[in-house]
Amino acid sequence: MLDSRYDCLFEPIEIGPVTARNRFYQVPHCSGMGWQRPQMLAAMRGMKAEGGWGVVCTEYCSVHATSDDGGYPYARLWDEDDIRDNALMTEAVHAHGALAGVELWLGGSFIANLDSRVPPVGIISRPTSNTDVYHPVQSRRLDRSDIAELRRWQSAAARRAVEAGFDIVYVYATHGYLVSEFLNPDTNDRADEYGGSFVNRYRIVHELIDVTREAVAGKAAVAVRISVDLANPERYDAFGVMAELPDLWDLTVPDYSIEMGSSRYTREAGLQEHVGKAKAMTTKPVVAVGRFTSPDTMARVVREGIQDLIGAARPSIADPFLPRKIEEGRIDDIRECIGCNICYAHNSLGVPIRCTQNPTMGEEHRRGWHPERVSRLSAPGQERVLVVGAGPAGLEAARVLGERGFPVVLAEATRDLGGRVVRESRLPGLGEWIRVRDWRVGQIGKLPNVEVFRESPMNVDDILEVGADHVFLGTGAKWTTDGVGRIRNLPFAVEAGAVVVSADTMLADEETPSGHALVFDDDHYYLGPVIALALRSRGNSVTLVTPAGRASQRPTVDSLGLSEYIPGHAGRTSPV
Repeated sequence: MLDSRYDCLFEPIEIGPVTARNRFYQVPHCSGMGWQRPQMLAAMRGMKAEGGWGVVCTEYCSVHATSDDGGYPYARLWDEDDIRDNALMTEAVHAHGALAGVELWLGGSFIANLDSRVPPVGIISRPTSNTDVYHPVQSRRLDRSDIAELRRWQSAAARRAVEAGFDIVYVYATHGYLVSEFLNPDTNDRADEYGGSFVNRYRIVHELIDVTREAVAGKAAVAVRISVDLANPERYDAFGVMAELPDLWDLTVPDYSIEMGSSRYTREAGLQEHVGKAKAMTTKPVVAVGRFTSPDTMARVVREGIQDLIGAARPSIADPFLPRKIEEGRIDDIRECIGCNICYAHNSLGVPIRCTQNPTMGEEHRRGWHPERVSRLSAPGQERVLVVGAGPAGLEAARVLGERGFPVVLAEATRDLGGRVVRESRLPGLGEWIRVRDWRVGQIGKLPNVEVFRESPMNVDDILEVGADHVFLGTGAKWTTDGVGRIRNLPFAVEAGAVVVSADTMLADEETPSGHALVFDDDHYYLGPVIALALRSRGNSVTLVTPAGRASQRPTVDSLGLSEYIPGHAGRTSPV
């Protein structure tokens, strides 16, 4: 039953000519599927609509071959052939009563067009500015005829979007791509009507809104995704001029480490001050993200008029049924996002996204997995199962097998359930990771056919003595101390008397030597810098050493947040 505190989250809202059934809005986010895997994409987006999201959007959707982010899966509407694939997604979303949105995208100097091999176009001629991969590609400077082509490409893609069944069509003007190159005075050196004053630099946004509105012809709403920033008053001046032009504002900030930052370095609703100022300047609906996990926070930002819709990418990945669970009063059943950013990391590797909290993510079509339902045994209770180890994998195995109807025995060697995630959650910034354990323990507690035995180490004889029909081993692994990693191939030579400990020592909260500590990180994800911060908090002086170009180099966005905590570390942010 819906708690009245959350009534405002389920009020319909008009967005131009269409109406969203509630305030839950899955903003455009990458999926690692794109145009190459349309059926996987449709099943994944459709699952969110089934879970109660009022609006479900695509990832960035290319309008022309000059916007080809080859290597990273993206959606596209280049020609009539792309309409059919996109229609798979809109049909899946509409089948469950949600609106479908598409984020039309112009690439600019940030991308290299590796598949289409068409020279990229940008506000200036420069080498491709994506510093994750240095492609030997130079963008071509836009001339006036190119700008006319941009308008034509946007218009044509908007018409195709309507034909594919989309209800909301975006003008995408942030995240460092082509339109935001116009807006940024550090990249826009034009001397014509598209450069100089903010009125001129933002002119392209006005024009793209106009051609998009004309193309959709009242059949779809027009949205604009753009950045605002309290540190830059000009952005609000520009926003004020355009405040009533689109049907919806999707607001971000220029610093990607805030918008997309991991839980280690950013807080829930971290954009609210920036967004609230802009919301006060427009009567149009406003949506913004903030890794919302608390229904109380969601209701507060809507009631206080900070934003009209709850924008979500990662929370909708962790729990596609988040809105429905709030509506049904099942708050404890929500799989809360832990902000680890493994979803973002997998898209950055060019493969379908996955989620620490939701193992069904990306497998809705391929394996037929559902986040809320598992297939029940035709004759439950006949085959017993033993799960050895109650870390995240063991807990999930016990939960799913229990829901299928197996009698399950879960044996854990220690007193604490949760394995390494319990220990990691005690490290700086990782407190939210305990949600992985807590959710599964809570769900297992509702299953009478799952028995949990703590402080029950098991060897081979113990396992055989149980006499289970099926045995699942989830006993984990240990970190090494030899220095062999992703880049280093051979063990270190360690001087006599040196104290060398593994990450497990820190995770176990064991006493570590005082004085100067050197942390060698050849993993390149989150743990090295977090251990460095933990040692510093214990009074050690710390040197963090990595053979990579920067700490936490792997694509979880951690690198962007580290500069605030580790002196001398230079992260990277999106320019606009």
